[in-house]
Amino acid sequence: MANREIIRILTDNNLKVTPQRTAVLEVLYTLTNHPSADCIIDYIRISFPNIPLSTVYKILDAFTEKGIITRVKTDDGVMRYDYIKEKHHHLYCAESERIEDYFDKELDKLLENYMKKKTIPNFKIRDIRLQIIGNFTDKANSE
Repeated sequence: MANREIIRILTDNNLKVTPQRTAVLEVLYTLTNHPSADCIIDYIRISFPNIPLSTVYKILDAFTEKGIITRVKTDDGVMRYDYIKEKHHHLYCAESERIEDYFDKELDKLLENYMKKKTIPNFKIRDIRLQIIGNFTDKANSE
């Protein structure tokens, strides 16, 4: 992601442009594996070796609050982060902890229509996101 784009995202969200925030956003954009905070900090410490983990968590919290990123929880309780804004769901392999983005407009419409017909007392739906749990298979091993 170009530095100008990062600066635009931060300023559009009323966040001060700092080297640490810029670095975190760059890592989130670069890594497509829904990284954990620990994974993010490993990448950031290459450029900022003394950055505290608490600073990275505060930045991730601010980005989440502003809607720049979303949190993805795994079965083992590890919080991972997603930069993709386009409507999608997740395929989660509990064995490998791998998370893949899953785009399916037909599924989106089906869920939306289903939930329009249902009422959940004292609850207003803002979004529907599925985490589909299974195992990724290797074609070479399945033949």
